[in-house]
Amino acid sequence: MKQSKESELTKDFTKILVFFFAFFALQSCDSQKYNFAISQVVPAAEGSVQVEQDDNNNYEIDLEITRLAEPTRLTPAKKLYVVWVQTEKNGDRNIGQLKTSSSIFSSTLKSSLSTVTSFKPTGFLISAEDDANVQLPGKQVVLSTSH
Repeated sequence: MKQSKESELTKDFTKILVFFFAFFALQSCDSQKYNFAISQVVPAAEGSVQVEQDDNNNYEIDLEITRLAEPTRLTPAKKLYVVWVQTEKNGDRNIGQLKTSSSIFSSTLKSSLSTVTSFKPTGFLISAEDDANVQLPGKQVVLSTSH
């Protein structure tokens, strides 16, 4: 009987430890998802951005887009897409060029970008540009998150 009570107490204690570990692990994961709104420029395009804050207080960004037309097919035609992180204190910041491609197994156009930034995101834009090193988004914003 005594051994059975000790066994139950051990099981209960283990359950409590697992609960607290899971609770604190989930609290430390500062993850946020941003969805792109339907585009007037490229209405078939869909996508989202997953953002996680890392141990160094940087933000890991994983962007995925499907059915984003080649920038040369836009009117006016452009050479490439640039991804912008929108911030509360630092304005819009260029975080990289976005390339679109299809795979051997699927003709669906897919685009992705994984990067890290020190800027705290409030939203994201994708603009069509002629130069990847632009400092401000051009007038042809093809996708944006609603924030």
